[in-house]
Amino acid sequence: MSAHLSRRVLAELIGTALLVFFGAGSVVAAIIAGNGRLDYAALGFVGLTFGLVIAIAVYGFGTTSGAHINPAVSIALAAVRRFPWREVPAYIAAQLVGGVLGGLLIIAVFGPRATEIGGVGLTAVNPGASYGRGVVAELIGTFLLLLAIMALAVDRRAPPGPSGLVIGLAVATGIFVVGPITGGSFNPARTFGPYVANSIFGGVTPWRQFWVYVVGPVAGAVLAAFAYVAVARPVREVPAEAAQGAAGEIEGRRLPTGEVPTEAAQGTAGEIEGRRAPADPVERPDGPRDERG
Repeated sequence: MSAHLSRRVLAELIGTALLVFFGAGSVVAAIIAGNGRLDYAALGFVGLTFGLVIAIAVYGFGTTSGAHINPAVSIALAAVRRFPWREVPAYIAAQLVGGVLGGLLIIAVFGPRATEIGGVGLTAVNPGASYGRGVVAELIGTFLLLLAIMALAVDRRAPPGPSGLVIGLAVATGIFVVGPITGGSFNPARTFGPYVANSIFGGVTPWRQFWVYVVGPVAGAVLAAFAYVAVARPVREVPAEAAQGAAGEIEGRRLPTGEVPTEAAQGTAGEIEGRRAPADPVERPDGPRDERG
């Protein structure tokens, strides 16, 4: 593994650990504050916490790794050629390890009783809903998340600035609606981490439901990515010499040291990778800017 990839993988691990600790940890905190209950008002604060920690991760690590912090995001971006498939396994491994670390940090803060208080903030399908409904709920919520990512973090036509906050709010919106059905995961690593931590410390973990939190998010993410490419930014409209984005979709030409123009395009970690395409035929090159999740 190259040093450059190692740094990005570490960013994914840290970002996912923060997501799980503060996001799933807010579930435990809400149940404690609610004397054992998680009502809809408390669910709103859980959704807001997820949204804010995702925004912080995006702003903190977006220029380093793209801040996917979600296996479904990495897979979807690779499926539409906005991220190299060869790096997907390393990203997913880092995200899963980060999720487990976040779950263990919840235990470190709240103690082993966190397994009895919301199962370390784990997600589970509502007993009154079928697994099929759970898959659909997770699919729709993740679709909204990837739509926000494609529109605000990948498309170069997006206005600068609000991407991290809006992506976080997309997750919060999904939790507000489908949280009562599945807990609103939209992220296999977010579910995996608390499941592992809860199992290690003797909690009852619904592992038989884990596939719901893999199939739903991955399917929703891939569908959203392809839908955005097909409807909002067809690949054929991007010139071959368009500036390279964080995913390395368009490779560009690496310039010799000392010959980097001031207008050169920026790569994943702020490194200059290639030249920006001229204004004609596309006035504003429309390539990937940052892959985030």
